[in-house]
Amino acid sequence: MQKNNKVVLAFSGGLDTSYCVKYLKLEKGLSIYAAIVNTGGFSKDELKEIEERASQLGADEFVVLEETKNFYHQCLKYLIFGNILRNNTYPLSVSAERVFQALALVNYAKKINASYVAHGSTGAGNDQIRFDLIFRIMAPEIEILTPIRDQKLSRKAEIDYLRAHGLDQDWQKAKYSINKGLWGTSVGGDETLTSHLALPENAFPTPLKNTEPRQVEIHFKQGELYGLNDQTLSPVEVIRELENIAQPYAIGRDIHVGDTILGIKGRVGFEAAASLIIIKAHHTLEKHVLGKWQQYWKEQLANWYGMMVHEGQFLDPVMRNIEAFLQDSQTNVEGTVYVDLAPYRFGIAGVESKYDLMQSDFGQYGEMNNAWTADDVKGFTKILANQTKIYQHLKSLNHD
Repeated sequence: MQKNNKVVLAFSGGLDTSYCVKYLKLEKGLSIYAAIVNTGGFSKDELKEIEERASQLGADEFVVLEETKNFYHQCLKYLIFGNILRNNTYPLSVSAERVFQALALVNYAKKINASYVAHGSTGAGNDQIRFDLIFRIMAPEIEILTPIRDQKLSRKAEIDYLRAHGLDQDWQKAKYSINKGLWGTSVGGDETLTSHLALPENAFPTPLKNTEPRQVEIHFKQGELYGLNDQTLSPVEVIRELENIAQPYAIGRDIHVGDTILGIKGRVGFEAAASLIIIKAHHTLEKHVLGKWQQYWKEQLANWYGMMVHEGQFLDPVMRNIEAFLQDSQTNVEGTVYVDLAPYRFGIAGVESKYDLMQSDFGQYGEMNNAWTADDVKGFTKILANQTKIYQHLKSLNHD
């Protein structure tokens, strides 16, 4: 199929994608369709600034692809259903968003019949894999262009090139790399390149402002967010409002150490007040309303689901199977969770739910047995001990 000169560029307005605009236009003669995908991390003012940067660089077209609600309904709600924290720490703030950004970009490229799609990822991170994987699966006929990765460019080389083509501005890199999204903000810097240094207070985007403790009420219905305090809100609105309330307490800060898709270890800081609170609140509610084996199998499947999202394998059909299980498990996950907020920390005070299994008349733990007798327990434990008694008996005979 004959190629045209259209390229859809994943554009953020930063140095790498700014270089890509100039290079692909001047050196490759391509028509640049700069596209930014909003999965909840950009304000209207920020999007306007990025549009102005694209125009200044000479992009032929600029488009904002709005994916926030789609991102929640197709992915985020399952991360909540599964209480998913990568390595029991990280709420997949950036990695989950990249998958949906890639999907939006490739769908836009197909819509305008572009022959090329481009991104500014380097050759040493996870994002290059996530973008490439989605592009290759969804549109194998579209060629992928990656100038930064292919040319192994230094930051200085990119700045020199842009200055040589009339863009002599302050490209001074901020000390910390910040990627903000609906589900949290990642923070990278010199400290995260080491194994022993902590990020300083000023590395995190939101400083501590609130010191007076307060309590919030998070409402769930069939596992989904549907209100905060006395307000009925959409899930996305709950996430945003809770973030506005909790972030000024400097809640949700940590450093994640994990295995990258490339097989090397990676370390990144993050600030994710709303996502950490929501996952903990949801998990606590589940412990009250779900049975032991429901919780056990959810944990196994959710851990796998999170790993697949992290590694860009969102389109694998097994993901739809796991989502069906997670969705079905949420029927009785309904009620209110009370969360106490304080500087640098939060705690779950308790839950209220009509499905709370602690309300059973069968008995109260450590207090009263209403549905069985002492003799029942004696017989039960006698039978329960049989298998291990046989093992221990044979072990003692064979060691004499």
